Amino acid sequence: MTINTLIVDDEKPAREELAFLLKAFPDIHVIAQGKNGLEAVNLIKEHSPDLVFLDVQMPGLDGFGVLQRLVERKIEVPHVVFATAFDHYAVQAFDVNAVDYVLKPFDKARIAKAIQRARREIESETSPTDRLEQLVSRLGAAQIGAGKPSATAPSKILVNAQQRLLLVDAEDMIFATISDGLISIISRDMEGTSNYRTLDELEDALASDSFWRAHRSFLVNIHHIKEVVPWFKSTYMLKMNDKNKTEVPVSRQQTKRLRELFKL
Repeated sequence: MTINTLIVDDEKPAREELAFLLKAFPDIHVIAQGKNGLEAVNLIKEHSPDLVFLDVQMPGLDGFGVLQRLVERKIEVPHVVFATAFDHYAVQAFDVNAVDYVLKPFDKARIAKAIQRARREIESETSPTDRLEQLVSRLGAAQIGAGKPSATAPSKILVNAQQRLLLVDAEDMIFATISDGLISIISRDMEGTSNYRTLDELEDALASDSFWRAHRSFLVNIHHIKEVVPWFKSTYMLKMNDKNKTEVPVSRQQTKRLRELFKL
């Protein structure tokens, strides 16, 4: 079986090194190379590759931005192996994923392992879209493990909205709420649902001081609180800055944390 493969990286030496290493795998056929995210989208649309080695951090449209653009344009998402400069401890977190990450500088044995996983998934005809959320959440974990500031590489949240899978910057999430076992995500530009099973899982994936569990049913971004409203019996409501000006209750257990946050 021939695996038609793309290489996308903004650094020419990295593209050349990876292309050289891939020559050792007879079933890998490199059909094209791209140097940025926009080229990646166009090449994927043109060639419909089986596999893409995709750089995570590129100027303009980054690796996850590429995936989002593919979904928005209804272009079939290929199997993806992300290339990253995160450290070894972060990469270990990806070892359980089917098609995951390879570390820069590239290691032939690690690439062989990623190709083996990709081959297995391609042969089983498993949809790579099913793993998007895992990849997104694992990227957030890697940023923490590598000490990368979220300002330069914000974590992403996969949101199901209007029959589309969209990747939203975590900092743009205003709040999340759970009802009847379904998590709703409200961001600056959209509303949708998440495949996380609990708010605890979502909170762990975000792993940021910006997010606060104000109530057992609400996880809020403190940077999107517009107003703190005194409520009855020394309790409070939070008025969020979404388009509906949603009011989020603060549980009695979290009142102390509210006072700490805003010096009440």
